Amino acid sequence: MAQQMIEVEGLVKTFGSGDEAVKAVRGVDFTVNEGEIFGLLGANGAGKSTVVLMLATLLRPTAGNARIAGHDVVSSPDAARLAFGAALQETGLDPLQKGRELLELHGRLYGYSAQQSVQRANELLDLVNLESDGDRRIGTYSGGMRRRLDLAAALIHHPRILFLDEPTTGLDPASRRDIWDEVASLRKDGVTVLLTTQYLEEADQLADRVAIMANGKIAATGTPTELKAGMGADVVEVTLADEETAERAAAAVGSEAKVVGHEIRVGATDGPAVLAQVVGALKDAGIEPHGVTLSQPTLDDVFLNLTDNRGDAS
Repeated sequence: MAQQMIEVEGLVKTFGSGDEAVKAVRGVDFTVNEGEIFGLLGANGAGKSTVVLMLATLLRPTAGNARIAGHDVVSSPDAARLAFGAALQETGLDPLQKGRELLELHGRLYGYSAQQSVQRANELLDLVNLESDGDRRIGTYSGGMRRRLDLAAALIHHPRILFLDEPTTGLDPASRRDIWDEVASLRKDGVTVLLTTQYLEEADQLADRVAIMANGKIAATGTPTELKAGMGADVVEVTLADEETAERAAAAVGSEAKVVGHEIRVGATDGPAVLAQVVGALKDAGIEPHGVTLSQPTLDDVFLNLTDNRGDAS
């Protein structure tokens, strides 16, 4: 049986008190096995980053328990910190420092000798494809290069667990793909990864299992394939003239229709039959669609179905 590297039970985080209290995380439970990539998927404000900050011992939980490699994040934070590396949303990189200098400094902070720090910095620069840029100042790096350097810094001490909090937000497609490749290579080395993302494609591409978060709670957990299978075999997509027409179309079709911009989507086990029903409902309501398609469900459809979100999760 695989070892559980991350264990979360009833995790709660409340900011403020009294009438002004805001419960950002509302009783979250999940486990992550050794060597697994586990994705926390949700829109901004869902509570993903707050969960990661608690696991990284940077926020104290209001209630509940969390263990990292068997170490309680509240009672044994120092032991927990040695087990993980973290690349969070805000990278604290000195623009005047060189990439190689940053990694060597991190190595010394973790107790490596000067020689060991140099060797580890070289290994990591090679891992994240920055070997030819290690002696440049970080201020000259692109956004994608900074993300890769931050990832390298998180790996300096050979952690068994890695926290990645929205690692590709704001990156161009090529840089995003580079980060994906690095994360996938870490899984091959047995590193356990907790990845938060608002990009549905990213979760589908990387994660072995996904937990979809909304309003501080987990709405569903499973493999991407399992979650998509729960939507049914097909999805009917209807393109309308504008968002207002899409809202009217959803009302005409019924509660199973989800609005996404100027489209509506309906999950179906019998796609052709549901497609006919949808077209009939729109005709009765006097709404002329611009296009109707029948396709297989995506994580986008699962997310919208579980959260009733009225827009793109990204």
